[in-house]
Amino acid sequence: MDQTTTEDDRTLPAPLAELARTEIDYADGEGIDFEPYDAFEPAEETTGWLRQWTGNGELDGAAYRVFGQDGTGGLAALWLVRPGRPLAEQPVVFLGSEGEVGVVAGNLSDFLWMLADGCGPMEAVQFGVGEPRPDAALTALAERHATTPRRPAQVVVDEARAEFPTFAEDIEALCR
Repeated sequence: MDQTTTEDDRTLPAPLAELARTEIDYADGEGIDFEPYDAFEPAEETTGWLRQWTGNGELDGAAYRVFGQDGTGGLAALWLVRPGRPLAEQPVVFLGSEGEVGVVAGNLSDFLWMLADGCGPMEAVQFGVGEPRPDAALTALAERHATTPRRPAQVVVDEARAEFPTFAEDIEALCR
C-alpha cells in the first residue's frame, strides 16, 4: 500500500516500476515518445535541472519526482501538490526541453489509462491528444494497477487541466 508522501520519498510506486520494464512503442515517430526510468531521478538532479530550465537558482526540485523523459530530454514527473497524499494520487506533469509545460493526468492511475490509449506526456502537451492508438501491453498494465475508471486520453488530460488550470502560468512565473 502506498504511504503518505514525505518530502524525501523516492520510492517508485509499483505501477511506475512495472512501466519501466514495459516496452513503449515509438512506432517510428507515430507512437509514444516516452522512456520511463527504473527509479526516480535523484533530488539533486531534479533541483539542478529545474534551476537550469527556469534560470532561477533559488528553486529546489522537492515538489517533483521525475520518472521518465522523452527523446529530447523533456521530463515527466509526479507533482507533489496534494499535501499528505500518496505519490500515486499526485498529478503527472510534463516539462519539455523547449519550454513546453502542462499537467497531463490528475494522478498516476489516470496517467496509465492515458498511455494505454496511445498518448504520452510529451504528445499531450506539445501536440495535443491525437486519435486513440490502444496499446495491449500498456492496457494490461493499467488494468492491473489503475484505481480510476478507464477513460480516453483526451478526457484524462482535460480533467487534469481543469483541476490545475494555472500550472503553466505558475511555472512561467518561476522563470527568470
